[in-house]
Amino acid sequence: MTSKIKSSDVSVGYELTPLELSFTRSDLVEYANASGDQNPIHQDEEFAKSVGLPDVISHGMLTMGRAIKLVTDWVGDPAAVIDYGVRMTRPVVVPNTPSGATVAFTAKVVELNDDGVARIELSAICDGITVLGQAKATVQLAQ
Repeated sequence: MTSKIKSSDVSVGYELTPLELSFTRSDLVEYANASGDQNPIHQDEEFAKSVGLPDVISHGMLTMGRAIKLVTDWVGDPAAVIDYGVRMTRPVVVPNTPSGATVAFTAKVVELNDDGVARIELSAICDGITVLGQAKATVQLAQ
């Protein structure tokens, strides 16, 4: 792990630079092909609506994976992430438009230990709705 962020440059309450990412239908197809998750709720609008969804939805793991990008971009090395977990609270609904859905990711340092271990809480908002709950990452910062 080679964090580019020094623990001496961070304090509790430090806010990471927000990140907005789009989720398009083609992203869902690519993720389904890469992950093997071919559940039709992620690609077939008619099927998604037939099971009570408003439209196709993003894979929860895709949303989760994109959220941690905010932290890994900041810390400079994905290997600096010690732990990461979320709860999927609401789906990201992806309309069939060129821009799809936009999710705004934010994060802040909520704990910083003397050994440079920082706990970060993340937020993911789509159309004013929180889509990930209890999103937390633990990272090792440089000393």
